[in-house]
Amino acid sequence: MNVLFITEREGAISFLVRVTPRAKRDEIVGAVEGALKVKLAAPPVEGAANEALTKFLADRLGVHAAQVEILSGRTAKMKRVRVIGISASEAHRRLQA
Repeated sequence: MNVLFITEREGAISFLVRVTPRAKRDEIVGAVEGALKVKLAAPPVEGAANEALTKFLADRLGVHAAQVEILSGRTAKMKRVRVIGISASEAHRRLQA
């Protein structure tokens, strides 16, 4: 897996996520160019893929969905995500597991 770049500041982390919607299942594919590559079963319609991404990342990182926020890229495949209450090192560990 390439390196995932995670920024940690003020009790939160942020990182890029490249989303592929309408996949067979939700899964982390790896890291590409510093971004986490995620496949989601949800379609990119009416925010369904964004909601699925928020829930999927919350589950993988062991935080509540309310702690995961899409900062930018709501209508794009590349998104910047912010997660409150987890360190960068712990996020790396949980995303690679």
